[in-house]
Amino acid sequence: MASSLAHSMAAARTVVPSKISKTAALAPGGRQLAASFARVPATARARRSLSVRAEAKDILFDQAARSAMQAGIDKLADAVGVTLGPRGRNVVLDEFGNPKVINDGVTIARAIELPDPMENAGAALIREVASRTNDSAGDGTTTASVLARALINLGLLNVTAGANPVALKKGIDKTVAKLVDALKDNARPVKGRDDIKAVATISAGNDEEIGEMIADAVDKVGADGVLSIESSSSFDTTVEVEEGMAIDRGYISPQFATNTEKMLVEFDNARVLVTDQKITAIKDIIPVLERTSQLSAPLLIIAEDVSGEALATLVVNKLRGVLQVAAIKAPGFGERRKALLQDIAIVTGAEFMASDLGLKVEGATADQLGLARKVTISSSATTIIADSATKDEIAARVAQIKRELAETDSVYDTEKLSERIAKLAGGVAVIKVGAATETELEDRKLRIEDAKNATFAAIEEGIVPGGGATMVHLAALVPAIKAHLTDAEERIGADIVEKALLAPCALIAHNAGVEGAVVVERVRESEWAVGYNAMTDQYEDLLASGVIDPAKVTRCALQNAASVAGMVLTTQAIVVEKSKGKSGAAASPYSPQVPLTL
Repeated sequence: MASSLAHSMAAARTVVPSKISKTAALAPGGRQLAASFARVPATARARRSLSVRAEAKDILFDQAARSAMQAGIDKLADAVGVTLGPRGRNVVLDEFGNPKVINDGVTIARAIELPDPMENAGAALIREVASRTNDSAGDGTTTASVLARALINLGLLNVTAGANPVALKKGIDKTVAKLVDALKDNARPVKGRDDIKAVATISAGNDEEIGEMIADAVDKVGADGVLSIESSSSFDTTVEVEEGMAIDRGYISPQFATNTEKMLVEFDNARVLVTDQKITAIKDIIPVLERTSQLSAPLLIIAEDVSGEALATLVVNKLRGVLQVAAIKAPGFGERRKALLQDIAIVTGAEFMASDLGLKVEGATADQLGLARKVTISSSATTIIADSATKDEIAARVAQIKRELAETDSVYDTEKLSERIAKLAGGVAVIKVGAATETELEDRKLRIEDAKNATFAAIEEGIVPGGGATMVHLAALVPAIKAHLTDAEERIGADIVEKALLAPCALIAHNAGVEGAVVVERVRESEWAVGYNAMTDQYEDLLASGVIDPAKVTRCALQNAASVAGMVLTTQAIVVEKSKGKSGAAASPYSPQVPLTL
């Protein structure tokens, strides 16, 4: 026995090297590889070995999975729902630093993280509804969350009773698509300042001061303008409007300043040269300087750079009083720089002297120079107020950028294109928000942000009655839609939508201390524009009394809520990380208790 064991061990010692040598002979450089591998100690090879371990998972199926998600959905929707309506309350968020007192649905939803991973999966779906509605419409996040919860709860009741979830989802989707068409047909365009003020006031939680402020800002910058929100160093909230086209570039040399007290360059009826070339030689700019000198007009040069003897020539002539001239560097970078220079050229009526087109600065004629009614240049910014003669060209350029904006899905590109539209179309209104405390400031900024978003949404797609009345009236249209559905379970999906649409109005009434079911029945019997005004406790024409919502906000809330509800109804299992307590893994309260059998 011992001799046979010794013989096999000897065989092993002779066979293994022979296998390595064969492999080395087959592969180029194999001998060196085998030799180097042999020199690595066994402990080092062990340290280099990669170990991949998956964390343990909890899995729930069927009713247990849906119940766990439903519990999380209810918790988040309850927390968000208390803010709905003019008599809604605030929610305190204990985050880093000072606690925040918030009335904004999406901010509350994003802050909620539930300890049970199963429930948190359900809460995450409502967070998704709120976030998507906020991204697309900028407001209506609380309504979307409440509506999604109602759709999910009613749907799960039917799934538990044996309905086919896929058919229910189809019924919900078909019904919502028809209701969106009806919503668009019944929406009324925004008519003047009063409608804008009403939309902003309602969205800001019935704060008329904010509504007035937003209406003033939109009056000044127009529908294509941009409203920017910043913190103020004082207690007061003010609106400042930057008229004209703002460029984030200042003068190249402070010697160009015409107002030495404020260190500003101020030109009236200035000629403008726009190019993407570097100007360094005197010969490049002498012809342009001679032509503007003959016109007795100031000259603004916008180029990639002006340096060397060209800059020295400009400064010397400016100081001697021979020329009124200033130069700034072109804004932006890369392709965006060219687009911005083209925008400036269109605003001023100049011809863009692009190097790609073979146009040289020295060959510029007086007709190729633009005209600006007023130019103000500081050390860090330039404002150009255009001549009214270029309005048609500006409108065409804005329409072109809007088409680009409709095609892009990048958040960064959307922001930059919107800025370009604002600069071309009218300007930027800056709302500087002031408050006595940091907590109040945060809440006030969120309210103004909601009001701003709701205002532009209303301008885009029109307005409908507010206070949840629109959804109640849409629910009255569902029976006609259901009549065209052939599948019995799809008709159940339509019934789910009809009942869920009543939830926002009922919750607004509940938050105002009134019985929701009574209010809903009264509104259902009324005309399209009539609804319940929770602030005055009256049933009235909401369009006439200024209780209005943007149609886009209602549409996005309905579509996003239906989308997530359909996903939840067709869910059959949840897989989450197994939660770890101090004494190992902690079981979810929804986990089925299966007896251990040996």
